[in-house]
Amino acid sequence: MDFRVLAVGDVVGNPGLEQIRRNLRQMKRQYHADFAVVNGENAAVVGITPNQADSILDAGADIITMGNHTWSKREIVPYMDDCPWIIRPANYAPQVPGRGWQIVQTAAGDVAVIDLIGRGNMDYGPGNPFLMVDKILKQLTAKIILVEIHAEATSEKLAMGYMLDGRVSAVWGTHTHVPTADARVLPKGTGYVTDLGMTGPRDSVLGIRPELSIAKFRGDLPERYRWAEGASKIEAVLFTIDSETGKCEKIEVMGKWECDSDERTDIAIFRFN
Repeated sequence: MDFRVLAVGDVVGNPGLEQIRRNLRQMKRQYHADFAVVNGENAAVVGITPNQADSILDAGADIITMGNHTWSKREIVPYMDDCPWIIRPANYAPQVPGRGWQIVQTAAGDVAVIDLIGRGNMDYGPGNPFLMVDKILKQLTAKIILVEIHAEATSEKLAMGYMLDGRVSAVWGTHTHVPTADARVLPKGTGYVTDLGMTGPRDSVLGIRPELSIAKFRGDLPERYRWAEGASKIEAVLFTIDSETGKCEKIEVMGKWECDSDERTDIAIFRFN
């Protein structure tokens, strides 16, 4: 039995949230996705609020993953304990709120989702994600296991993919907001892509107004980052997984789903297996 997982790149600001609200369920229906994982750590540009998390879940996400901006909005702290469908990196210190992985019951059986954060060029020092995922996998019996690694370094994401090849169903990266052209099924049957990309403003610097990023790199006086206006997009990857074996059979990269002021929608799909 095929089990299709839609993994959606980092949601940035109101434009990203609006894309999720308007299009996530439609994409799930159109591509027969059984399960959706959405990275929500930039829903408030930096961090996420409980209302924004509820909005993403109501729009059709089964799990929300987080990253280095998990704690940027203090109101999310109790929510991380109260809501089972949002997870933060599992290799954070054990005393912090929330959970780093979750098991969801589906018609195809249990689906395990693990969230990790990388250590290369990140803001602070979490635990070793490679050792942590080994520890978690020893506790799991689910056939379908999905792993997100929120990381800056491409090498760290690739290494994670190869270490987990044949042990989990899919590994994908987030954080850079730029989709990578390396989606494929690894030799032992794990679907992999280095970065999903971003859900948010198309004409932007990683979701932010270009003039604000330009000013920062020029050395001008700092300003608070604000999301860009105009056309927006969803960037995502669809993994087709054999629910009996847990192996990935095919990857479909959703190149762009863009809506401009005329409500025009375009989508590009690239299939890899």
